Amino acid sequence: MPLKQQIFAIIVSLLVFVLTIDMVRKKRLREEYSLLWLITSVSMFILVIKYDWLVALTHLIGAGLPTSTLFLGSIIFLILLAVQFSIKISKLSDQLKDLVQDNALMRHEFEKLKKERGNERD
Repeated sequence: MPLKQQIFAIIVSLLVFVLTIDMVRKKRLREEYSLLWLITSVSMFILVIKYDWLVALTHLIGAGLPTSTLFLGSIIFLILLAVQFSIKISKLSDQLKDLVQDNALMRHEFEKLKKERGNERD
């Protein structure tokens, strides 16, 4: 890998790592979401430093070029990110359904108590 590309990739991976840690520290990103970003940035850093590992991985999966392996890795990363968000959306949908049902039950009880109180005053 040419030196300029290696330096650029190292800077990008370190930047992603530091920004992820900073966003978690400032509570703009939850820890559960940061794990995938941290693993990706560390993996990218390792593959840049140990370029022969990237070449070996490329040969292992049968890709033609190391860039193809990185492209495949980015697609896998995006799929994992989509799955992570799908799981979270599913949980939030279930919580929302439960909250709406609880709210309806409490509203029904409130209206019932309100009517009973109105009848007692008469």
